[in-house]
Amino acid sequence: MSPLDSDKRASVRQPNRQSPPHLPVVRQGQKLPRCRTIENAMSAGNHQFDNLKLAKDGHVAVVTFNRPHKANALDHAHLVDIEAVALSFRDDADTRVVIFTGEGKHFSSGADLDGGGPVAANLLQRRRLARIGERATLAVYDMDQITIAAWNGAAMGGGAVLATAMDLRIGSDDCFMQYPEIDIGVNLMWKGLPLIAHIAGPSRTKRLVIGGERIHARELLRWGVLDALVARADLMATAREWANRYAGKSPIAAQMIKRSVNALVSASTTP
Repeated sequence: MSPLDSDKRASVRQPNRQSPPHLPVVRQGQKLPRCRTIENAMSAGNHQFDNLKLAKDGHVAVVTFNRPHKANALDHAHLVDIEAVALSFRDDADTRVVIFTGEGKHFSSGADLDGGGPVAANLLQRRRLARIGERATLAVYDMDQITIAAWNGAAMGGGAVLATAMDLRIGSDDCFMQYPEIDIGVNLMWKGLPLIAHIAGPSRTKRLVIGGERIHARELLRWGVLDALVARADLMATAREWANRYAGKSPIAAQMIKRSVNALVSASTTP
């Protein structure tokens, strides 16, 4: 596990402080409701997900965030699926590269604070449920496979955290990044601060996370947040081209190099 550090849950809108009445309550000692746990998301070995699409072709897989009606906002169930799909590749010896992208206009607009999820009956359970964003981020970051973000449109809050947890980022010409957490008075969670700070540097990170600036495609490329910038129509073709190139490298050597680089990043972000 990486020693990356940060706090506070990523978000896009001011949260509703009262729990919606339709949400299930988890009492002390009870398990989470069915379809809300990673075990259920990965059951039967068929890796069927409610909020993702998974396609495999040779040594390359494509994971598509599939809530376009919500700009691929991340509710609890969606984050459970992201953690589960990342962990599902642990024993996959065939897949060498995984592309992540968003269905529709946007990569991900961040945490969906109105999206529902189990409501815990005590503080301990509430804290554990709140860590699903962090767990999903670390599951993606720790994948053995090379990961590529095919970044279309918005990557905001938690969506930006997930994009920066990936090894490479290819952006469409309409993509942008924003961390709006500051405007509702919270810090950036989900291990997001050290990830963006290492990529963009401390001053630019403060512009993003304290200033809440929206940074667009060409500036993201100049900052080094993007590794390549292409027309929207060429995004997936370019991502697949990169994926096929990396899939042609030695998988064992690639995994060892990735882990070594990530260890150096983690060491440099630990006080």
